[in-house]
Amino acid sequence: MLAKHLSNNPTTLVHAALGSLPVINPAVGFDATNKTIYLHDACSESNVAVISGGGSGHEPSFAGFVGKGMLSGAVAGSIFASPTADQVFRCLMRLGAENPQRGILVIIMNYTGDKLHFGMAVEKARAQGLKVAMVIVGDDVGVGRLRGGRIGRRGLAGTVLVQKIAGALAAKGADLAEVTKIASAVADNIATVGASLAHVHVPGRAAAEDELDGNDEIEIGMGIHNEEGFSRVRQDLPGLVQALLKQLLDTTDKDRAFIDIRAGERVVLMVNNLGGLSQLELGAVTMEVSQQLGQRYHIIPRRVLSATYMSSLNGLGFSITLLKIVDDRFSELLDAPTEATGWLPPAPAANWDRAGQAGDDSSTSTITEHLEESPSNLLLNPALTQAILTKALNNVIAAEPEVTKYDTLVGDGDCGLCLKGGAEAVLAHIQSNAGVLGDAAQLVAAIARVVETSMDGTSGALYAIFLNALAHSLQRQARPAPRPASAAVWGAALGGAMEALSRYTPARPGDRTVVDALAPFVEVFAASGDLAMAVDAAQKGCESTKGMQASLGRSVYVGGEEWKNCPDPGAYGLLLALRGFVE
Repeated sequence: MLAKHLSNNPTTLVHAALGSLPVINPAVGFDATNKTIYLHDACSESNVAVISGGGSGHEPSFAGFVGKGMLSGAVAGSIFASPTADQVFRCLMRLGAENPQRGILVIIMNYTGDKLHFGMAVEKARAQGLKVAMVIVGDDVGVGRLRGGRIGRRGLAGTVLVQKIAGALAAKGADLAEVTKIASAVADNIATVGASLAHVHVPGRAAAEDELDGNDEIEIGMGIHNEEGFSRVRQDLPGLVQALLKQLLDTTDKDRAFIDIRAGERVVLMVNNLGGLSQLELGAVTMEVSQQLGQRYHIIPRRVLSATYMSSLNGLGFSITLLKIVDDRFSELLDAPTEATGWLPPAPAANWDRAGQAGDDSSTSTITEHLEESPSNLLLNPALTQAILTKALNNVIAAEPEVTKYDTLVGDGDCGLCLKGGAEAVLAHIQSNAGVLGDAAQLVAAIARVVETSMDGTSGALYAIFLNALAHSLQRQARPAPRPASAAVWGAALGGAMEALSRYTPARPGDRTVVDALAPFVEVFAASGDLAMAVDAAQKGCESTKGMQASLGRSVYVGGEEWKNCPDPGAYGLLLALRGFVE
């Protein structure tokens, strides 16, 4: 196979995944012959049983939702294929044989294979005297009325909310008619649309070209079985979310306006990972959806769920589901506890009184004002200082691709962007705060604060420590009367800063770090007061890192031979800044 998986046998893979569920939750059982997960206690209960199922590859749907308070059983087919009628019938009989009048609700998605097989099994079970009802969910607004025709809309992640609400109501003892009624109400007031960067590869099948190579297009309205969407776009995340929300909420689109949600109305929002997005990206999607709902549509969700609920194997995409709360029990039943291991609940009900208050709670300037340095009376030429710093910082910003290339070869690839981000922040600060450019200690202290807030990673910490120590060393040389910040003043301050830095990092020359350039620069400048000589020493130190075996930092863990041919990225970035001082 062209695409690799840890398990390339789809049959073995499905059985192993199902078999893991009783290991995770011993309250459920596994019928391996019929690929069915069932709740042990549900077999003898009198409450209504709720079952579901469909093709595998959508985990945690459906088997992961078997547990008290949600599903009583789930029947799995092969990957992206409906289970057989016989499998479903045997699940129904398992749950209903001891008490034929208990009532069983079957919830499935609107796919032809599922409707035929589950429908046939329901009819067979009814013939055996079981009370069985069925609700079919079609929540996909990507399929309009014209295209859907008599088949209707596909079922997507909104089905999970139908299952949860129905299962919670059944657990409270409601009869089959009531459980079916609320499940139908949820299905009638729900809408979902998805988007994906690429089609997925099914284990055991030859890969299509777009599954391997991908492209820069995003497919809107793609189904969860690799079905084509209705359009492909090249959009950033805000533009993509805007297009998706329009599909969900635009009531003027008569082909796709399936629910009518107005400003201020209550909704449940589900942002569902199709399996391949990182939590970082899913969080960004959730934030963008939430902001646009509030800003564009004046809708503040009363519950937000953001996780993997219905995947498409490892699909590189997500879906957005909106459920209009037309019955107060919707949110109450979503909040109800369940032991289903695949269900990630929303935040506790009491927390939602604060819905809509989320924002940037960053602290204000009161602390910063308290930390302002007093003048040191070590004077600088403001115009010359700004010119020197601007040149040095622009050197670092322009070299980001080169530094990133080096760090990709010998580290984790973040050094270039880290240095660029810090340089850009400092440059913006000195351009808008010319008042600090005339006093050495105040200037360095201000730069240190900017670095602290704009540079993360190891580089950010090292620079922040050094600059704060440098500011402190300058402040210790403050005088009542103004005097120029001479080379001797800077040399003594740099020596003090280097000494302070050495207390927090074991890095020394020869370890292949930024210190290989910094230490010789400080040593030569402190001894000679000659800036050009000090920069030359820094350059020699940087060059020496080529072929130097790293003993600190992430480079220690990187294999290969690339470190022999490129300098340490941190040392190189510092050298570029120092060159700006003499250029």
